[in-house]
Amino acid sequence: MALRDIISRRQAALAPGAANALFARIIEDLGFECVYVTGAGVANMALGAPDIGLTTLDDIAQTVSRIADAVSLPLIVDADTGFGNAVNTWRTMKVLERAGAAAIQLEDQDFPKRCGHFNGKGVIPLGEMLPKIKAAADARTKDTLIIARTDALAVEGIDAALERAQAFIEAGADMTFVEAPRNADQMRRIAALGVPQVANIVHGGKTPPLPQGELAEMGFGIVLYANAALQAAVRASTEVLSSLKAKGSLDAVHDRLASFEERQAAVAKDKWDALEQRFKAE
Repeated sequence: MALRDIISRRQAALAPGAANALFARIIEDLGFECVYVTGAGVANMALGAPDIGLTTLDDIAQTVSRIADAVSLPLIVDADTGFGNAVNTWRTMKVLERAGAAAIQLEDQDFPKRCGHFNGKGVIPLGEMLPKIKAAADARTKDTLIIARTDALAVEGIDAALERAQAFIEAGADMTFVEAPRNADQMRRIAALGVPQVANIVHGGKTPPLPQGELAEMGFGIVLYANAALQAAVRASTEVLSSLKAKGSLDAVHDRLASFEERQAAVAKDKWDALEQRFKAE
């Protein structure tokens, strides 16, 4: 299903995050409708670094291209601040659309940007953000959605954040994303904006983890769980490897591991086996 159709339902479609093709394959196999290519996840998993503006357009585009090769789900891509000014943003849309993005998310933080649930954020003037949205719209050649995110709530409060989001809509954003609301009342105000909205549920973050049903009643279009898989992997890897270090074997944690067969199924080995047979030398 096209991403525009998914968001237009305003039923809080769940978009788990993937920082690599393996996580994206698991998301697709479990029946989710879309994937969020998480910039924080790429920073954490590819660089071993926090989400503080260290990733480049090339880092994200390479990840998007690999995920697009692995799954058929629409990809919502975290494009940070557009990696520069409006002209850079124009190129960012071109590069990520070509890599396989169904939507790009642009934010109004100043540089270096940081995770939306970190303290110490700042935002650029509205007059600098609106040209980025217009540049992204000008650059696209497909029905690639523009999600315009504001981090102004943490800096200037909810009213200013809603005013920015409305200006983003008027500039051509297909969705807006007011990051890190603190309570359900703020979330209801966000959901009432004129285009479908994004909610971002971060385990341990600032936004209350409301269930999908409640977010659907509010009218959110998409709900990001950007790094749930990553956080699960960090916890599981730490526990399994700690046991291996302490005991010298995996006996105590064997039930925490996917089987060899489950691992091969996760990467669609049967598909590759069929291709091997199809093109086997005579």
